[in-house]
Amino acid sequence: MVTGEPAPTSPGGPSSPRVDVGAQPPRGSGGKRLSVVVAAHNEAAVLGRTLRTLLATAAPAEFEVVVVANGCTDATAAVARSVSGVTVLELPEPGKPAALNAGDAVVATFPRIYLDADIPLPTAGARALAAAVTAPGVLAAAPRRRLDTTGRPLLVRGYYAINRRHPAYRNALFGRGAIALSAAGRDRFGPFPDVVADDLFLDTQFTEAEKREVAEVSTVVATPRRTADLLRRLGRVRAGNASLRAADDQVRRARRASWLVDVVLPRPWLLPAGVCYAGLTLLAATAARRPAVRNRWGRDESSRVPGPADADGVPGATP
Repeated sequence: MVTGEPAPTSPGGPSSPRVDVGAQPPRGSGGKRLSVVVAAHNEAAVLGRTLRTLLATAAPAEFEVVVVANGCTDATAAVARSVSGVTVLELPEPGKPAALNAGDAVVATFPRIYLDADIPLPTAGARALAAAVTAPGVLAAAPRRRLDTTGRPLLVRGYYAINRRHPAYRNALFGRGAIALSAAGRDRFGPFPDVVADDLFLDTQFTEAEKREVAEVSTVVATPRRTADLLRRLGRVRAGNASLRAADDQVRRARRASWLVDVVLPRPWLLPAGVCYAGLTLLAATAARRPAVRNRWGRDESSRVPGPADADGVPGATP
């Protein structure tokens, strides 16, 4: 992980990111309705689908989109360049905070959406998120989340039967893969810090009244296809959340028994799923204490499978 300081953008310096503008019109907010920053590390399998979904019905130059390919060893940058109207930056080292800061340095438009590379957000959904943060007092917005558990093993389905109902996700910004900020919202903090839980960090910047879940917009979050991948994801998330909470006592904390009190007890038929949830959570908590887990990325690769829009001949769009 690299530091959270903004990456240099002046040309010619040894650490400057490579920038390809391609068919992008001259930068500036004139004529554009919103900007989108996508940090992408080895996302060639899914990035094409994400970008084409985002821009499918957008007017020319309506969206200012930048993809920051960071530390990639696949064709992520090539896939991004194949989509007209997308600015591509390349950073030599992997690290999402540095990629977000580099993207912030080259876009000018607000509202601004931070979009995960594996989250398809339709054009209309992006517009609705941007519109939400223009309402008085609203500084941040996120879509509803829909969890895809199709074909997942029993333990994974059991875990997410509880997770999808957990009250910690009510009116939260995390866990959706897309967060929109107004200019005033982005002014709430400086560079993205060097943390794993960037969405939880953003969530802590705003009060309940300043955040809005946009009910008419939803993102599909692919769940891990194997139980081992779920445990790796949970270990990374717990380690990242614990690190952020240790540095900032204002970070929201979930009630430890909330899964039982708020989810299972009112729905006794979920007790078997609750056992799955509790067991996997305990295993992940134990793993998160190990330095090897805290210091590695732990990304779930099993859910990153190409969709129809990624199988259209774009170099690197399929594994």
